[in-house]
Amino acid sequence: MKKRLGKILCLSLLFVAMALPALAAGEPPAIDTGDTAFVLISAALVMLMTPGLALFYGGMVRSKNVLSTIMQSFFILGLISVQWALFGYSLAFGPDIGSLIGDLSWFGLNGVGQEPNADYAGTIPQFAFMIFQGMFAVITPALLTGSFAERMRFPALVVFTLLWATLVYDPLAHWVWGVGGWLRNLGALDFAGGTVVHISSGVSGLVIALLLGKRKGYGSEVILPHHLPMTVLGAALLWFGWFGFNAGSALGANGLAASAFVTTHIAAAAATVSWVLTEWLDHGKPTLLGAASGCVAGLVAITPGAGFVNVPSALIIGLLGGVVCYLAVSKLKAKLGYDDSLDVFGVHGIGGTWGALATGLFASKAVNSAGADGLFFGNPEQLLLQAYGVLAGWIFAAVMTFIIIKVVGLFMKLRAKEDQEVQGLDISDHGERGYMS
Repeated sequence: MKKRLGKILCLSLLFVAMALPALAAGEPPAIDTGDTAFVLISAALVMLMTPGLALFYGGMVRSKNVLSTIMQSFFILGLISVQWALFGYSLAFGPDIGSLIGDLSWFGLNGVGQEPNADYAGTIPQFAFMIFQGMFAVITPALLTGSFAERMRFPALVVFTLLWATLVYDPLAHWVWGVGGWLRNLGALDFAGGTVVHISSGVSGLVIALLLGKRKGYGSEVILPHHLPMTVLGAALLWFGWFGFNAGSALGANGLAASAFVTTHIAAAAATVSWVLTEWLDHGKPTLLGAASGCVAGLVAITPGAGFVNVPSALIIGLLGGVVCYLAVSKLKAKLGYDDSLDVFGVHGIGGTWGALATGLFASKAVNSAGADGLFFGNPEQLLLQAYGVLAGWIFAAVMTFIIIKVVGLFMKLRAKEDQEVQGLDISDHGERGYMS
């Protein structure tokens, strides 16, 4: 009897031992509280970037347009947050359709909740991933408002922004970051949005600036920023928030996040120095506006490679980013004669392009094993893949923005009337004044 009980006990223990791995394999991914806290804080930092952008842009326009400029960014924060929760997140990250777009399975955040989605981030709730990515979706259309500042009517802005986020940003985000997206499958690298955020907004901004035409008086009278301290405060908030933007894209409190944090800061600092020095040599005086613009140029340039490049590479990317963006703003814009009011194309379009290509030069698997080596680390093919991604982003953003603007223009007036432009959009669009005196 004892022998029989012993055999039964041994068999039972053996069964339990064999079953444990299977049970463990069937468990949902475990949530890491440190990773979750880090991503939520990063989402809050990225959210702060949009008010920071509002101040950055608000100080650069004339005083009669300060409220309308700030209002554009602030309203977009609300509008696109709602769009993202309803269907934007599903289009960008939902189950793939033809490697081009997500389906609407997650409409209204259906099926998105407190459990992780291992396809994107296995240690944080999907809610955390969703809201983090939502802040990217918010700031991208806010960025491009600088290209048509002081002349687009607010009703047209609202309709255009909703359509642009749905038809340009969401598909592009799926191409690059969504499971099944064709650029992701191809192997193009974009750590935090060089193509998705900066090329899309910069190129789209240029298209809108060309279609709307120049501001009244542009080229014949001096148009100066009205409040540089406000602009610098905005730049400082952008620099601060960008740590969440780039380091947070590691989606965990880990070594990669620390690396992205450091490369982000070094590139921004280097571009601040190189922009100011280049401007100093070119114009004879260093300007505060140049320093603020330089830091943003460096932040843009490092965004696609922040989690793929080492610190010396980040230094080079930032130094060259400051110079390249300065030349785009001061030389290319003047030569071609377009009125990109707040230099969205020169900083974001050109800076994002340089950063994406630089990732193909400097990326290293020693920094991020999930990435790839670039040209300077023995893999010339990566530079070609980055070029494909850049070209796709440019063409898609330009063509779709052209179509959207033309369609919106069929149903409503895009540009303020001449007398409204002279009066200022603060009064004509909102019935308010930024300053009483």
